[in-house]
Amino acid sequence: MRSLSRLPHPAGAALAFVVLMGVVSLLADMTHEGARGIYGAYLPLLGVSATGLGFVMGFGELLAYGLRLVTGIIADRTRRYWGMMLLGYAVSLIAVPCLALVSENGWQAACLLILLERIGKAVRQPAKNTLLSFAASRIGAGKAFALQECLDQIGAFLGPALLFGVLWFSQGAEPLEAFASCFAVLAAPAALCLCVLLLVRRRFPHPEGLERAGRPQVSVPNGDFILYLVAVGLFGLGFMDFPLITMHLARENVIEERFLPLLYALAMLADAVAALFWGWLYDRVKFISLLVACGVSAFCAVLLFRADSLLPTLAGVVLWGAGMGAQESVFKAAVVSLSSRDRRSVSFGAFESCLGICWFLGSWFMGWLYERDPARLTLFSVAIQLCALPLYALLQRRVVSARASR
Repeated sequence: MRSLSRLPHPAGAALAFVVLMGVVSLLADMTHEGARGIYGAYLPLLGVSATGLGFVMGFGELLAYGLRLVTGIIADRTRRYWGMMLLGYAVSLIAVPCLALVSENGWQAACLLILLERIGKAVRQPAKNTLLSFAASRIGAGKAFALQECLDQIGAFLGPALLFGVLWFSQGAEPLEAFASCFAVLAAPAALCLCVLLLVRRRFPHPEGLERAGRPQVSVPNGDFILYLVAVGLFGLGFMDFPLITMHLARENVIEERFLPLLYALAMLADAVAALFWGWLYDRVKFISLLVACGVSAFCAVLLFRADSLLPTLAGVVLWGAGMGAQESVFKAAVVSLSSRDRRSVSFGAFESCLGICWFLGSWFMGWLYERDPARLTLFSVAIQLCALPLYALLQRRVVSARASR
């Protein structure tokens, strides 16, 4: 079989690689985002409290993001990008279907499997982002990561939609049995994802060859990257995890539990559409796109936690999805702009570790705030995210100044 990486048009090969990796992400997200959409209703059935839920989900993000600095260093030193991706995907995609085997009193096992899924993502993500960054040099960083995120979120839409169908046909069954059926069904996209990943590995054994030949190394002041990490950390502190949202909506009877996966599917659809727009905007105005994206998504908590009707809730979910779309597209494109090729995995690891640690602390703290007064949660979430906006504006000014001085 002819290798796509040897096609005569490098831009076409780069685009093909991004699309195929997007298909891998689509199938992976069908699996773990489908499961993620029901964690908020599933874990309380096993006896997990709101604080416990906030801790588990936040600690999961801490592992998923915090370990990436370590795995990024390993990826840069060993250059074994494919090996780390295969290992990470295998761990994640096996853990989720195993939740179908958890017993009624097995909340510890359920939490462990959820954390294993997050660890698998930590192992694969810096290597994956680095390989994508090589292809991004051909088609534009904003476009490449936006396209990847769009396909990724189509899977994140299809997964919850699939589980909505499972729950719909499981009406009358015991809740835990219905959720077990959901996790079992997710074994199908998980297996297919691993098969497609092996196919992409065969066709693109050396994706680093896709990077534009002779592309100059980027020299970026360390202060700019640190400033960017501070802004990302503020965003992470105030951006709540979706299970906390679903717990609130279920408690307040804003929406029936069987519709919760469909609500998460809407968030993922908004994520996919927003990512394409943010990516297009980033390639034109750089960090201004992050300022706009974060300014828009910061107010999702107002709609989600201060309203008690369906329409504001749907609007809040769309804004939350827009924030996720920015996080997974232009946030990563900015790392490419602020890093050199030989330290790309470390830069991605540092970025995602910072985001994960802050997301963990913010999720835990907002779970604690929610049990005391949801209004405090809303105020904290909005205020802390808005604090990042001046930093993005400062980065944009520095980028413009650097270009003018060349």
